[in-house]
Amino acid sequence: MHDHPPAGHHHADLNKKFFGNDFHWGVSASALQTEGAWNEDGKGPSNWDVFSKRRKKILNHHTPAVATDFYHRYKEDIAIISSLNIPNFRFSLAWSRILPGGIGKINPKGIDFYNCLIDACLEKNIEPWITLYHWDLPQALEEKGGWTNRDIIGWFEAYTSVCANAFGDRVKYWMVLNEPMVFTGAGYHLGIHAPGKKGFRNFLPAVHHAVLCQAIGAKVIKNECPYAEVGTTFSCSYITPYTTSEKDQRAVKRIDALLNRLFIEPALGLGYPVDGLPFLNKINKYIKTGDDLLMKTDFDFIGIQNYTREVVAHAFHIPHLKAWLIPADKRKVYYTSMDWEVYPESVYEMIKKFSAYDGVKKVIVTENGAAFPDKVENNSSVHDSERIHFLSNYITQVLRAKEQGYKVKGYFVWALTDNFEWAEGYHPRFGLIYIDYETQRRIIKDSGHWYGSLVRQKKADLRLQV
Repeated sequence: MHDHPPAGHHHADLNKKFFGNDFHWGVSASALQTEGAWNEDGKGPSNWDVFSKRRKKILNHHTPAVATDFYHRYKEDIAIISSLNIPNFRFSLAWSRILPGGIGKINPKGIDFYNCLIDACLEKNIEPWITLYHWDLPQALEEKGGWTNRDIIGWFEAYTSVCANAFGDRVKYWMVLNEPMVFTGAGYHLGIHAPGKKGFRNFLPAVHHAVLCQAIGAKVIKNECPYAEVGTTFSCSYITPYTTSEKDQRAVKRIDALLNRLFIEPALGLGYPVDGLPFLNKINKYIKTGDDLLMKTDFDFIGIQNYTREVVAHAFHIPHLKAWLIPADKRKVYYTSMDWEVYPESVYEMIKKFSAYDGVKKVIVTENGAAFPDKVENNSSVHDSERIHFLSNYITQVLRAKEQGYKVKGYFVWALTDNFEWAEGYHPRFGLIYIDYETQRRIIKDSGHWYGSLVRQKKADLRLQV
C-alpha cells in the first residue's frame, strides 16, 4: 500500500449550500456487524453466528458475538452521531432478533430493542433509515435452504410485515435488501460468506428469490405504511477493460451485467441482463409463471454502494464469465486495507449509470468509505488523513454528478464505527469512530470531526493539509 494518496485530484469547498437543503447526509451501520448480544434476550442464531465458528472462514477466528456491543451501547453511539450533527442514521434489523425461528413467534424483547433505538434517534432529531435485511438470515431458515428455497418469499413477506407494523409509525425511510449481489455471490456461489455454499445450482435460485423478495418487501411496506419512502441497495463498481482489446471489452460487458445490472433491471421490469451475460438464461428453470410481474416494483429511491472500480481482462479458463478481475496490487495503484483501488470517479460513474434508468426516481449513495490501518495517538486521537482525503475526493465526485443534473439525493458514509467486517473479521477499520475492542471505548477519528463539520454547513475545506 502506498503511504500517501497520489496528488493532483480535483478539490472543491463543499457545503450544504451546494448540495441543497433536501440532500440527505448520513452514516451507515448494520446489525450483525455491530450489535453483539448474539444470543441475548431471546435472539435466535443467524447464519453468520454459525458460519463464523467454522474453521478458517473468518480472519483471526473472529466472530460477531460481541462486535461493538451496540446492543448495550446504542445510546452512546447515537449521542456521538448527534454531537457531530449528522442528521440521518442507516442501520439494519436482525431478523433473528425479531423472529428467533425466522417465522412464527415474535420476540417482544427484540421489538423493544428496535423501538428504543428508533426513539433514541428521534429524540436527538436523527432520522432512522432501516435496512430490513443486511445478510444475517435466521439459521433456522438457512437449515431449510435459505435463499435457495422459494419458500423464502413467504418467510420474508411475513418478516417485513412484522417490521412495518412495529416501526412504520415512526420510520419514514426503508431499504429492503442490502447488496443482494454480495450475499448471493459470496454466500451461495463462492462460499466465502455465510452460509458457505458454492456453485451455480445454489447461486441462481438465490438470485431469483432475492429479486422476488426485494419487490415483495417493498410492496408490503407500501401497503402497511403509505407515507414511507422505500428503496433497496445495490453494490456496484465502475468496470473498465485492462487493455483496449475487443476481448477485454466484451469481458467488461459480462462483468457489468453480473455486478451492476443483475438486480436493478428485473426490479424495473427489464428482466435479467442475459444480453450482457448469456449464461443467465439458466435462471429460467427457477422462474415460475407470473414471476416477471412479481419481480417488478416501483421504488422511491435506489441506494448505491460504491467503493472502487474493477479492471477486467478476458480469461478463457474461467467458466461462464470468461473474465478476470485484476487485483489492485497487481496494477500498481493506490489502494485501501481491503485491497480496493481508490478511484473517486467510480462513484460519479455509478450515479450516472443508475440515474440513466427511466424507472429510477432518485439515487442515494447509501455506502461509501474506506478502511485504513488507523492508530490511536496519545490515547485520545486518531489522525486518519487518508480517510479524509478519500471521503473528500469521493464527495467531490458526488457533487459533480449532482451539478450535472443526475438524480443523486444523498450520501452516507460507511461506517459509523469500526466493526466486524465479515470474512475479514475486525482487521479492516472503516469507522468514523475508532473502537478499542478490548475496552469498547469509542474515539472519534479526525474524519468523524471533518465529516461532522462538512454536514453542519460550515465550509469544510476539502484541500487536505497533509
